[in-house]
Amino acid sequence: MFIQTEVTPNPTTLKFIPGKDVLGAGTAEYRTKTDAEGSPLAARLFDIEGVEGVFLGSDFISVTKGETEWQHLKPMVLGAIMEHYMSGAPVSETAGESSKEVPDGDYDPADKEIVETIKELLETRVRPAVAQDGGDITFSGYRNGIVYLHMHGACSNCPSSTATLRHGIENLLKHFCPDVQEVQAV
Repeated sequence: MFIQTEVTPNPTTLKFIPGKDVLGAGTAEYRTKTDAEGSPLAARLFDIEGVEGVFLGSDFISVTKGETEWQHLKPMVLGAIMEHYMSGAPVSETAGESSKEVPDGDYDPADKEIVETIKELLETRVRPAVAQDGGDITFSGYRNGIVYLHMHGACSNCPSSTATLRHGIENLLKHFCPDVQEVQAV
């Protein structure tokens, strides 16, 4: 089994691509070992000292580290992922339960048309690009011209996430939805 590794814009997160489906559809984020109880793969990764977060995508795994250097942590993460796939255990025992569908979000029903456009842009243009970097962004709400987004995986706590929100996503949404004035992370 060959597992590709890619750097992400977040220096504390690496993206691992096992060449097999991880979740297939949806995503799941685990921030603690306790959160990972429903996922044998995430639990195995949290057994490695220095792992502080696991994000599962359709075909990738993003691992966030603490103080440990990647040169020491990466071989152990690769080994754990390989052992997991060789064991035949499921990635998640709660398959659909931990997957995050794009939430309906909080917004005024009068803004339904604007929100539908925002969600479509997020789904078709933003989320695929962000997944390339080992993360995900989901709609959280829209009020008074402000779009609220929730960042997952490599995107959460990423030093460049503010630039991504302000210069990338905000400009895109403003272009297609003139009512959008600002984008904020939740």
